[in-house]
Amino acid sequence: QPAPQSGEQELESLVLKLSVLKDFLSSIEKKALKALQEMSSATAAAPAQPLSRKARSIPVQTFEVKLDVTLGDLTKIGKSQKYTLSVDVEGGRLVVLKKQRDAQEDWNTFTHDK
Repeated sequence: QPAPQSGEQELESLVLKLSVLKDFLSSIEKKALKALQEMSSATAAAPAQPLSRKARSIPVQTFEVKLDVTLGDLTKIGKSQKYTLSVDVEGGRLVVLKKQRDAQEDWNTFTHDK
């Protein structure tokens, strides 16, 4: 068993432990600040990539699609079998447009979150 310490020895021991703890916390703080600086400098250099990616954005594509002959039985006689698809990849949208004979348009929009 260790010899009992006097109040003064216990106080010195606690002061020593607090000093070691303070140095340890200071070391952790310096490492954290260094890591934050490295992350912020890496982030500051990184915006060039998203801007160049935006510059090469995918344009909205529109094209006409005809209904397959095997599906012809599913359509009503006299209705158009041509559809116009508009695909917006970056906006996450697909629009299916069907023009009817009386100049009206019928469309469905399908969306998807990026």
